[in-house]
Amino acid sequence: MTSDLSTDLVARLRAAGCVFAEDEAKLLLEAAATPLELATMVGRRAEGVPLEHVLGWAAFLGLRVAVDPDVFVPRRRTEFLARQAIRLARRGAVVVDLCCGSGAVAAAIAVAVPDVDLSAADVEPAAVRCARRNVNGAVYAGDLYDALPTRLRGRIDVLVANVPYVPSGDVALLPPEARMYEPLVALDGGGDGLDVLRRVVAGTAEWLAPGGHLLFEMSTKQAPSAADLLTTAGLTPQVTTDETLAATVLIGTR
Repeated sequence: MTSDLSTDLVARLRAAGCVFAEDEAKLLLEAAATPLELATMVGRRAEGVPLEHVLGWAAFLGLRVAVDPDVFVPRRRTEFLARQAIRLARRGAVVVDLCCGSGAVAAAIAVAVPDVDLSAADVEPAAVRCARRNVNGAVYAGDLYDALPTRLRGRIDVLVANVPYVPSGDVALLPPEARMYEPLVALDGGGDGLDVLRRVVAGTAEWLAPGGHLLFEMSTKQAPSAADLLTTAGLTPQVTTDETLAATVLIGTR
């Protein structure tokens, strides 16, 4: 590939609104096997298709996680959530990634923590199929705890739940990449953004082991309300942040 081609690609991507056009052009050039494939990939990206869907993968904590069309793209800020889960997990721990999407968090935990009893689940069929490509563990299909086998009831040491938390009224304000190409069920958290979280928190008494942890990310604005939900459910809340990633993670300990 010539430097002129690279310059042309950067110009086209920048004109399409891609903020990191140089980086994206490099990735597309590396991924395309033929000029025709490159043209197709660049065309899709210029139309607004998420880069990760064009490439078929997303970078996440040093991994290349497969991301299929119609599957929620793992965010960079969610690496902070995964790191907190890795910090709390121990060898042999029972770990569940609920609302797993592509399974990026579960995949990162499996690499970092040896011999965990790992499960993941999602309600979205496309996400379940994708996660089964990424997760070295069981991936179940279903709505929250309904997806999980009864053997996990009362035994979960680390429960990661990357629930949707965008208030319904704010979904229309999301970038077009998310609104047009990611499933609404992975974005819309109800009126105040906490509807799915409420259901997850309500099940912790039944599913968490004594001393077990529930972890989820949330906006800074929503964190106080989310912490109140944990307290009401009998969990001890802790709010952690990473300013570099603009990430806020809440941990509720039973």
